[in-house]
Amino acid sequence: MSKYLVIGNPINHSLSPKLHNYWMKKNNINSVYEKKLIHENEIENLINELKNNNIAGINVTVPYKKSVIPFMNGLTPEADETKSVNTIFKDNNKIIGHNTDIGGFELGLRHVKYNTIGKKIFILGAGGVSPSIVYALIRMKASEIYLTNRTMKKALDIKNQFTNIKVIEWGKLPEFDMIINATSIGLNENEELPIDLKNVGPDKFFYDVIYNPTETNFLKLGKKNGNYTENGKIMFVYQAHQAFTIWHKTMPKVDEETIKLLD
Repeated sequence: MSKYLVIGNPINHSLSPKLHNYWMKKNNINSVYEKKLIHENEIENLINELKNNNIAGINVTVPYKKSVIPFMNGLTPEADETKSVNTIFKDNNKIIGHNTDIGGFELGLRHVKYNTIGKKIFILGAGGVSPSIVYALIRMKASEIYLTNRTMKKALDIKNQFTNIKVIEWGKLPEFDMIINATSIGLNENEELPIDLKNVGPDKFFYDVIYNPTETNFLKLGKKNGNYTENGKIMFVYQAHQAFTIWHKTMPKVDEETIKLLD
């Protein structure tokens, strides 16, 4: 039986095992998918287990999407452009890092029928998923992309990758159509974003990459002020869909049953 893992810290919130094991059962694939809390110094050993066929594939979540890169034999163009890896697979005995967050984000927005063409987008946070969102938004023809982060250096690092974005000071609000929480603030239900959004709205789009809990305080505030809100569940489903397809050479079905599974 093949074994697949999602690694990160924290990892308890991850619904990846639930989704992948569901798809494996549906497609009669004799494999198991588990989550594993790791520390950075354990990454190399896990990659060696993949090399030795003890593990068949790995998903990577916060905070290791960059940390795994030195252990790869190669990167796909998407992973190379964003310097972010969330899916690891073997190809002719080489360990390849790929990024399915880009496609997950794009397909997630298409699923909820939100058109970013000509829109001004404001991203909170410069962590592991942020380069993927920026990359996707550029492809999706957003007119302006603003990025802010509590540590300015991290935001400027992303600007060095994508020079047409604008970095603004944490706490300042530009004019925007859509605001994205790409921080991990909200994984714990009592957490509040330390940024004042109480006067934002109505009719903006509040989007949170967090999907568990299903409604963070960021989304609750957006909804209270008459804004459209969406969590990261559909993005999560589609990034998993792409990883599953790479590993198993089988395209799983995304339907209402799949989406309800994660409620």
